[in-house]
Amino acid sequence: MNFKKLLLAGCCLLAASISKGQTSQADLFGEPYRPQIHFSPKLHWTNDPNGMVYYKGVYHLFFQHYPAGTVWGPMHWGHATSKDLVHWQEQPIALYPDSLGYIFSGSAVADVNNTSGFGKDGKPPLVAIFTHHDPKGEKEKSDKFQNQSLAYSLDDGKAWTKYEGNPVLRNPGITDFRDPKVMWYEAGKKWIMTLATKDRITFYSSPNLKEWNLESEFGKDLGAHGGVWECPDLFPLSLNGKQYWILIVSINPGGPNGGSATQYFVGDFDGKNFRPRDTTVRWIDYGPDDYAGITWSNTGSRKIFLGWMSNWIYANEVPTEKWRNAMTIPRELSLKKEGQNILVASTPVKELGVITTGKSVSLSKLDIGKGDLSDKTGSLPGQFELKITGKLLKDFSLELSDVNGEKLKIGFDSKVNAYYIDRVNSGQTDFNKEFAARHTAARLTAGKAFDLTLIVDRASVELFADNGLTVMSSIFFSKQPFTKLSATAEESLLVDELRITPLKSIWK
Repeated sequence: MNFKKLLLAGCCLLAASISKGQTSQADLFGEPYRPQIHFSPKLHWTNDPNGMVYYKGVYHLFFQHYPAGTVWGPMHWGHATSKDLVHWQEQPIALYPDSLGYIFSGSAVADVNNTSGFGKDGKPPLVAIFTHHDPKGEKEKSDKFQNQSLAYSLDDGKAWTKYEGNPVLRNPGITDFRDPKVMWYEAGKKWIMTLATKDRITFYSSPNLKEWNLESEFGKDLGAHGGVWECPDLFPLSLNGKQYWILIVSINPGGPNGGSATQYFVGDFDGKNFRPRDTTVRWIDYGPDDYAGITWSNTGSRKIFLGWMSNWIYANEVPTEKWRNAMTIPRELSLKKEGQNILVASTPVKELGVITTGKSVSLSKLDIGKGDLSDKTGSLPGQFELKITGKLLKDFSLELSDVNGEKLKIGFDSKVNAYYIDRVNSGQTDFNKEFAARHTAARLTAGKAFDLTLIVDRASVELFADNGLTVMSSIFFSKQPFTKLSATAEESLLVDELRITPLKSIWK
């Protein structure tokens, strides 16, 4: 394949699109279903977030990208930057396919001590660690077509040079050998690579990012195994002064609501072995549309997570024309104790406040029975945050609907003790027979007090319940934006407060 011709074609498509009247970013991001508060590339395909690193006040987001089409193709690393995790500026493509293969998922680190030797004149490098995926080897049914390679940047992430000694970690004969997530392990003064190896995780260590030694394996007989393990991440979090290690592993298929999803384990890591506290299967997000998420590196004790907001069941088929797929809202991860369990909680990052407006509608001591709330809330804005606090005693549901009667139902089912998102009648669903469904997520706390936050964009909703212990992400494709809010509660539901806050578009 001639990649130069492929990329030229992609650039020509972009130029043609702009020449037809899309002369500004606001116009470019005005197509049907286009996210207004989530990152999506200007044009064409995206999937996994990659190489997420924070450096000199800038959050770098690299992402799996095919710049010449709206379905999966030869993978590149696209690139976007932000100073606030909310407003994103798309940059030139960072890594292109080459003779070793496509550029699959991976990570990036700030090599502040120049252990790699890539730095020059006292300037430390940013180093990307990624999977080279050889399509020729895959076609020939080789078991060694995925290998790990390096690239480095000496200008704070603008330009990247691939290491001439690639690959630095060769495949020992494992069909799926990919998605390296690298971190500095201070206690051992070494780099740790967490690598997805088919049905388990393999840990490697290195003093310099170039030479890697096998440490251990984890997970062959633990966790969910409905599909291949992918996109791992390993990092510490503290609770009440005690440090725990979190291992994130994406799996496809095998998610709790079908297809793609991301599980996590809480345990200990000693620089060689990861040991979980228990064997219960837990999910970072129970919804159908949060996959391959990892955390930014170089953020200190703060761990910020970002996922791909789609599902491999239908990602190539969703009804968008010039672009396809987006990322979730960045989320802050923390630990909470529920009984004897240590659980990971996810909440929207505080930076989301930069796009809130002063036009919130707040209803206090609201008794929800059944009916339209629009006379109290007014017409729903294009994108918004909805927060509810109260006591959870019986079933309840919120219904977002448009002028065509298309609707999204979100609520709690006490019979199964679970929150749910029902998109059966949410708009266009016929592009895939599995899309229209009611998805559920177990409630993980026993208390009666509850809080519910919804982040609603043009074609997505993210649910955060009970201080982030239960999380669900779901996309939808209604013909018109949802403007009406209705509610139903069994034997009524007394809500302490219901607040709707408009969110400004990040592209205008």
